[in-house]
Amino acid sequence: MRLPMFMKLSKTLTPMHLSRKVPSWAFMVKGLKKSEASHPVKTHKFLLINMKKIVWLSIGVGILLLAIFVTCQTSNQSINEDLGPVHEIMVQDSVKLEYGIAIDSFTVVENKVKRDQNLSEILIGYGVTPQTIDQIANQNDIFDVRQIRSGNKYKLFFAKDSAATLSYFVYEQSLTDYVVVTLADSVEITLGEKPTTILKKTARGTIQSNLWEAMVDNQINPMISIELSEIYAWSIDFFGLQKGDEFYVIYEERFLDSVSVGIEQIHAALFNHQGKDFYALYFVQDNQPSFFDEEGNSLRKAFLKAPLKFNRISSRFSKNRFHPVLKIYRAHSGVDYAAPEGTPVFSIGDGVVAKKGYQQAGAGNYVTVKHNSVYTTQYAHLKSFAPGLKMGDHVNQGQLLGYVGKTGYATGPHLDFRFFKNGDPIDPLKVEAPSVEPIKKENHEPYHKIKEKFMPELQKVRDNFKLKIAAN
Repeated sequence: MRLPMFMKLSKTLTPMHLSRKVPSWAFMVKGLKKSEASHPVKTHKFLLINMKKIVWLSIGVGILLLAIFVTCQTSNQSINEDLGPVHEIMVQDSVKLEYGIAIDSFTVVENKVKRDQNLSEILIGYGVTPQTIDQIANQNDIFDVRQIRSGNKYKLFFAKDSAATLSYFVYEQSLTDYVVVTLADSVEITLGEKPTTILKKTARGTIQSNLWEAMVDNQINPMISIELSEIYAWSIDFFGLQKGDEFYVIYEERFLDSVSVGIEQIHAALFNHQGKDFYALYFVQDNQPSFFDEEGNSLRKAFLKAPLKFNRISSRFSKNRFHPVLKIYRAHSGVDYAAPEGTPVFSIGDGVVAKKGYQQAGAGNYVTVKHNSVYTTQYAHLKSFAPGLKMGDHVNQGQLLGYVGKTGYATGPHLDFRFFKNGDPIDPLKVEAPSVEPIKKENHEPYHKIKEKFMPELQKVRDNFKLKIAAN
């Protein structure tokens, strides 16, 4: 064991060292009289005795310090063991990435696609060759350049060198999805998605005029109104909502930073219409997502309640209505939906296009759909038909038939919608359509769990809303 330096010095002291002239500080040693200092033998004897004491004292101090040193080492080892293995960490400067590109290495130019502008017009202006643009266009299985839309953002990344080479072209397909085109010796195209957050939320409100305004008044994403109109399309006529109707919704909304990018999923809803509760619970049956009521019956029916969305009824089914063009009273065997010209018109159910034509002194452009041996519907005064639609075509529920117009006898743009049962006109607003398949027996248990989870949550949202109204 390696000893401290002072211990080495103590062990090397000998009588020969003591025969040398005694320094003046030796007279200060306790127990040695000044008169004895002049006596060599006594001085030698005295110093030898005291030097032995000093040696043993030095050895003791050395042992004590050594013990302290060993204890500290053991303590440090124990601390390191408690903290676990110690790794060396290399601290590097952070790299700012955007679309997976280290943007600090580039000069970035941002712009928007102009009206009727295509990819070629964008890139040629920045020195990209027609051959390179062809390479991009040929990878249409990844990026269909024909789908570039005016108003969408794009960014160009130029290298910070003397040549200012264009290295990347990024096109934003939506708020979250984007395309990165790497412009090197060979073109590489990759698709990306910005990270988003999904939040569970609730919404509730009371109808004062219409569903859309109720959403805005309650600071709810208005897209919820679109979702609800589709969920309840078979059971609630949204053209007939009444003041005081209420809605309660449990849903998930997707956010990019703090900006909403869409409704992810509605899990449950309760709509109180004309004093009656209409429940909607989301459930996937046979790999088909759908909504069911509290009894397990599907909300999907054979017929939609209306052939278009969010407009008003300007004229109802009547046996004696004053005709605005002919200026006479006569039966009106349908329902008129006032809507802006060009509003899409959909088939209310599956069927076959039985007629498609034009009637100058009446319906104008019209389509007739035969749904089965009993029911037929007609859509009149259309501005134009859906592209490619022809007689004999099979159409599905919700499929586009045409667009609202004012052809034939019409004073303004609207849809004249008619419903026939066994050839006789009936009031479309009073048709009770049968439901499609309910929850299957083998799905009763998982559906019951969904019901047990969301029904109390909906009731809680409702109760809290009532308490808030009562407090005000």
